[in-house]
Amino acid sequence: MGQSAEFGKFLKIMRARLSPEDAGSQEYSGARRVPGLRREEVARLSGVSTDYYTRLEQGRNIHPSRAVLDSVARALRLDAGEQAHMMDLLEHCASSAGLAQNPVQKVRPALRQLLDAVGDVPAMVLGRRADVLAGNRMSHLLFTDFASLPAPERNLTRWIILDPLAGALFRDWKTVAAEAVGALRMDVGRHPNDPQTNQLVGELAVHSEHFRQWWAGHRVATRSAGTVRLHHPVVGDLELNFETLSLPDDPDQMLRIYSAKAGSPSSDALTLLNFGDVGAAPVNAPEPSRQDGT
Repeated sequence: MGQSAEFGKFLKIMRARLSPEDAGSQEYSGARRVPGLRREEVARLSGVSTDYYTRLEQGRNIHPSRAVLDSVARALRLDAGEQAHMMDLLEHCASSAGLAQNPVQKVRPALRQLLDAVGDVPAMVLGRRADVLAGNRMSHLLFTDFASLPAPERNLTRWIILDPLAGALFRDWKTVAAEAVGALRMDVGRHPNDPQTNQLVGELAVHSEHFRQWWAGHRVATRSAGTVRLHHPVVGDLELNFETLSLPDDPDQMLRIYSAKAGSPSSDALTLLNFGDVGAAPVNAPEPSRQDGT
């Protein structure tokens, strides 16, 4: 495995966020000129020399063992997603790598049939960078018709962060947007130097102050299931569960399905969205929010 500057930057940012109290030792307490633990303190917690750990953060060409990496991850209090991202950076982000050539993402016909088969609930296929590769009618009604957008704009993360309608739809917009950025960070670790990803990151950084802050923090996110709270302009408030399923035959694609608890007001709202008059007047629709004060 080659070393990388991104790997070293990630270690440094993770170290800076860790306080002496977080490290679980009063030995490191006292006045600090910089935030977080010092390199020698992380080295001691990891069981390696300060020089060795310093070379890790500097991106020097060394080859740490898995045992050392596990020790560093424990010292930095990395969660499972952050540790996986650290390994991806070390394995894939060698500074000498050229521009990656990724094939065009295609959805298998059988998968499109599956989307139509679950037509009563919103479902979509997400690819690299959270590109929306396909979606059923309910996903279009709940979110937006990604298929009608220009190809570069058919991306869930881009839509969440830049479209004011998404800002009004998600009642916990900042949480949802930050997690989307964290998932994009994970994708960058697995597929470095991808021109389309670089273009997306650049566009988001130009247009969103929130994105710039989250991206600089190197946050990663791997949540594949959970709950999302929405305020839809037609059917009002919904609380939906989502499941994101990996596809073994298409490792860069995921199937995401949204559903509501049976008999709940949210289930009724989905039914209304599916069979009702979607052109009806909005239900308590708020003004679209502007996340960046622009």
